[in-house]
Amino acid sequence: MAKIKIPLCSNVKFNDNWKRCVGTGRLGLALQKEYLDSLSIVQENIGFDYIRGHGILTDDVGIYREKQGVGPVFNFTYLDRIFDSFLSHKIKPFIELGFMPNQLASGTQTVFYWKGNVTPPKDYALWRNLIKTLFKHLISRYGIKEVRTWPVEVWNEPDLAIFWQNGDQQEYFKLYRESVAAVKETDSNILVGGPATCPGAIHWIQVFLEMCDKTKTPVDFVSQHSYCGKTPEKGLEIVYHELLANDHLLDQFKQSREHIIKSVYPDNMPLHITEYNSSYIPKCPVHDTAFNAAFLGKVLAFGSDYADSFSYWTFSDVFEEDDVPQSQFHGGFGLVALNGIVKPTFHLFAFFAKLGNQLLHRDNDMIVTKRNDGAVVIVAWNPVAKKVTEFKRDFDLEISLNCSQCVIKQQTVDEENGNAWNAWRTIGRPRYPDKQQLETLKQASVPAVGVKRQQVNNGSAGLKFSLNKNAVCLIELSELKDQTGTYPGLDDSKITGY
Repeated sequence: MAKIKIPLCSNVKFNDNWKRCVGTGRLGLALQKEYLDSLSIVQENIGFDYIRGHGILTDDVGIYREKQGVGPVFNFTYLDRIFDSFLSHKIKPFIELGFMPNQLASGTQTVFYWKGNVTPPKDYALWRNLIKTLFKHLISRYGIKEVRTWPVEVWNEPDLAIFWQNGDQQEYFKLYRESVAAVKETDSNILVGGPATCPGAIHWIQVFLEMCDKTKTPVDFVSQHSYCGKTPEKGLEIVYHELLANDHLLDQFKQSREHIIKSVYPDNMPLHITEYNSSYIPKCPVHDTAFNAAFLGKVLAFGSDYADSFSYWTFSDVFEEDDVPQSQFHGGFGLVALNGIVKPTFHLFAFFAKLGNQLLHRDNDMIVTKRNDGAVVIVAWNPVAKKVTEFKRDFDLEISLNCSQCVIKQQTVDEENGNAWNAWRTIGRPRYPDKQQLETLKQASVPAVGVKRQQVNNGSAGLKFSLNKNAVCLIELSELKDQTGTYPGLDDSKITGY
């Protein structure tokens, strides 16, 4: 175990692109109280900038209707309520244009439990009018300056036939051209991009950009999705998903950037990974585990090297792609499980939210930064995919500090700590926990905390720690500001039992 020396300061910036955006179930779910309660938990502890999800144009939000003898009728009652809620939680919409309103659709093919229509519009003139009317309303309600900060992505994974009729690339390109023209006609400064393809279609990026260049179609950013599951093993209610290494996610980020570099567009054109996770299935138990948190540590640490944002899919288990959730823990994507129970991966993000923007050290197992308040902050992780009972990772650091004594606070999540899923299994996997069981799960979801003080000798402090299997920890080192001497007559030895 080699000692790692951490410098006092650095000119290297750590970009927090990992928190620029987070995913959500369809937008209509934002009308539910539990959804908003979960969003409050996430924003208070992590603070994402944007939120992106499907369904802004589907019938449950109710924007588009056609009435006989009248034609298209537009209703923004629910959308206003949804976007008002987002903004009140200090998170902006990253708008995905989809799916097709049923009365505007050219076919009947749908996807998901909630039946989002995935066919092209029956009339592109009506589609353009819908998009222009939508953005005129948004500008009228929220102001042009605000709406210009909301990126607009055209559709979702059009390379897959389940999301776009026949996975027709040329038809998608037409939808994109018609959509971007409608948005830009409303205001040319609103940012629009695509193609929002799945991991197996990264090659679409180059073809998409060639199309935009050839047809002089505006494109302000590229979007792509990233997952790393192998072929799933499907059961009746649960899906097991063996994963590729976490480097596979970062490789997808890098490949997406490389396709931009190969194009005629600037190498630094914004790249938004608008979905990523370990498994792409919303009932895969890995999402509930400590392994998932440790597995994604490296991704959060290095993803900003390639992507301007990468959006974890999703913030909450209030999510209904594959029917209404059937159990407290069911392998949902969310950082927050049902009933406001936070998962280990939630803590990974909350730990990263404590980091500073001055990068002191970064490797495959940890990241070390300095905050503006002078604290040195470490996040470390130890994912272990092997089926072993013990697989510790040891760390030995020598940290430069500008103080005589420091306080070291460590929070840890692993198989036993901060792990409500493990507690849920222990108490018998109740599908619908009662109040007492929920209280147990909330108590079990809290990380282990340890605090100690340490002498700083010759400007440095030694720090050794170990992480158990699938552990993630946050360590904060700050200057000790001791006020013990301000208490006259203080003598702890006189305390009974001390």
